[in-house]
Amino acid sequence: MSLLETINSPDDLKSLSIEELHQVCTELRQYIIDVVTEIGGHFGSSLGATELTVALHHLYNTPQDKIVWDVGHQAYGHKVLTGRREALKTIRQPGGISGFPMRSESPYDTFAVGHAGTSISAALGFATQRDLMGEKHKVVAVIGDGAMTSGISLEGLNNAGASNRDLLVILNDNRMSISPNVGAISHYLTRIITDPIYNRVRDRITNDPLYKKIKREIWNLAGRIPVVGTNLRHALSGFEEGLKGLLVPGILFEELGFLYLGPLDGNNLEEMVKTLKNVQDLKGPVLLHIHTIKGKGAIQEEEEDPYGIDSIKYHSISPPSPKTPLPKYQTVFGEAMIELANNDSRIVGVTAAMSEGTSLDIFSEAHPDRFFDVGIAEQHAVTFSTGMALEGMRPVAAIYSTFLQRAYDQIIHDVALQSAPVIFCMDRAGLVGADGPTHHGDFDLSYLTCVPNMIVTAPKDGDELRDLLYTAVQQVDNPFAIRYPRGNVHTPLTGRDSEVLKIGSWEALADGEDLAFLAVGTMVDHACQAREKLIEAGISAAVINCRFVKPMDLEMLDDLADRYQVLITVEENTIEGGFGSGVARYLSDQMREGQRVHTLGIPDRFFQHGSQGALRDEAGISPEAIAATAQRVVAREPVGY
Repeated sequence: MSLLETINSPDDLKSLSIEELHQVCTELRQYIIDVVTEIGGHFGSSLGATELTVALHHLYNTPQDKIVWDVGHQAYGHKVLTGRREALKTIRQPGGISGFPMRSESPYDTFAVGHAGTSISAALGFATQRDLMGEKHKVVAVIGDGAMTSGISLEGLNNAGASNRDLLVILNDNRMSISPNVGAISHYLTRIITDPIYNRVRDRITNDPLYKKIKREIWNLAGRIPVVGTNLRHALSGFEEGLKGLLVPGILFEELGFLYLGPLDGNNLEEMVKTLKNVQDLKGPVLLHIHTIKGKGAIQEEEEDPYGIDSIKYHSISPPSPKTPLPKYQTVFGEAMIELANNDSRIVGVTAAMSEGTSLDIFSEAHPDRFFDVGIAEQHAVTFSTGMALEGMRPVAAIYSTFLQRAYDQIIHDVALQSAPVIFCMDRAGLVGADGPTHHGDFDLSYLTCVPNMIVTAPKDGDELRDLLYTAVQQVDNPFAIRYPRGNVHTPLTGRDSEVLKIGSWEALADGEDLAFLAVGTMVDHACQAREKLIEAGISAAVINCRFVKPMDLEMLDDLADRYQVLITVEENTIEGGFGSGVARYLSDQMREGQRVHTLGIPDRFFQHGSQGALRDEAGISPEAIAATAQRVVAREPVGY
C-alpha cells in the first residue's frame, strides 16, 4: 500500500514527518498524472500546487479552517487529500465529482468556484463572519492561474487590506492562466521573482544602520531650514517612498494594507511548511507570494522552458476522441478572422486570456499588431473594445459565453447605450460538457436579447458562422453578437465566399404540413434529425433556421403562424426569457385563435457535468427528445418540464 492510500482525510497528514510528506507529494503528483491522462481534466495547475496543498492540509485544521481556492484548477490534489481519492477517477464524468470545488460535494470545499478572481472577496466574507461571531478559525485564499489580473481580485485586495482582519492570501504565481499572463501586474510579479536585487534590498535599504543615521541627520537638517523646511521634509518622504517602490519587493501589496512575504519557491516543501507555520498567527492581512511550475512532474522540458508552450498544452487534457475531418467552430472563426483582416485594416481581435480557446492565437500570428489579450479582465475587454469601435475600428471580442456574463454592465451601459458596433463572438455557447454548471453558456440569448440595440445571432453551421461574421463587420450601426457551441461543425465547409445576410432574416430548410420547428443554432441540425424521425410516425414537420434571434424575421413568423397551428421553438439556451419566449410573446399579442406555441430549451435549473449529448438528452433537446415532444404536442398530450 502506498502512503497516499492511507490518507483518507487531512487528519492523516498531521503527524507525518517532512520525509513522509515528501513521499505523499511524489505519490499525489503521480496519481493526478495517471488519472487525468486517462480520463481528461485540468492538469498543470494542480501539479504545480502539490507541495502547497500538502503543506496547507498538514498545518491547518480544515474544514474548520477555511481554504478558499480560486478558479479550482489547482484543487485536484485538495480533492484527493479530503476523502475523494478514488472519486478522482470519476472527475468531470457523468455522475462523478466536479472538476471544481463544490460546497454540495464536500465540507472541505468552502466555496463553489469556476470563474477566476473570487477567492479574496469570498475569503474576506468568511473572515468577517468569523469575527462578528467571535470565532477563531483561520481563513486562507489561494489565488493563481493569472486570476490576480481580474478586477474583482483587485477590489478584494483593496477592501481586505483596509479591513485589518486576519486573513492569509497565497498568491500561487505560475505566470500562467491558459496562455502566459499579460499586463503590468504580471510584469510586476515577474520582476519580483526574477530580479536578485529584490531578494536583499529590504535589509539593505530599510534596516541598514548607516542608512538610518544618514536619513535621520538629513531629516533634522531639513527641519531647521527656514520657510521651506516643511516642504523639503515632504519631498524627502516622497523620495524615500519612490525608492522603496523601485526596489522593495511587494510594495504594491504593502501599500494596499497587506504584510507582504516572499517570493518563495512554492515547490520547496520544507520552505512551504516552515513559512506557513510561521504566518499562522500573524495578525492582519498577509500576502504570501510563492512561485510554482505549472505542470511540474509532467512537462519534460520544465527546466529549460518552465513557462513555455508545454504549460499551455498541459493546462487541460482531453480524453481520446474519434478522429474527424471536420474543424471546430473556434477554428472556423479564427481562420475567418484572418481572411477578413487581410482585407480590412479596421478589424482587431480582443480576448480575455483565452487566445487558444477561441483560436485567436492563429489570428495573432497573422496580425500580431491587431491582437489584444487583456488578461482575465472581461469587463475591461468590453469597454476597451467599445473605445475602439466608437472611433471607427471593428473590434471582435472573442469571449466564452459563460465569461461574457461577467461584463454585463459594460454590455448595457458602454456598448448598447452608445450603439457601439462591437462584435461579440461567444464560443462555448450552450451545454459545454465536462466543465459543468460554471461553464455552460446557456443564458446568453436571454441576457442579450433584452438589451436594446443588440443584434443577436446563432449560425447553423460553419459556413453560416463565416457569413454572420462577415455581416457583422459590414454593418456599423449596432453591436452584433454571434454565439456558437463547443466542438466540431457537423457538416463540411463548402469553401464558398462569405455572404452578407439580410439582418433579421430566417431561412426555410424543409417544408411540412403538421407543424414547424423554429430552431436556433445547434438545434437546427437536431430539428432536421427530429423531422426524419417524425416521418416514420406519420408526422410532417417544417424546419426553419432562425439564425437571427434578434431582430426576428416577423414577416416569416406571421406567414408560419398562418400556415401552422403548431409551432415548436428549439434552442440550446434557458427557456426563461429566451428565443421561444420572444416568439410566444409576439404571437400572444396578436391574439391568434387556436395558435399553439411550445418552447423547447434548457429547463430552469443548473445542469451538472457530462457529455454534451447526454446533457442535451437530459434537457429534452436531443433529436430523439425533440421528436418525442413533437408527437405529444401534435396529439395534444401533456408535455411537462
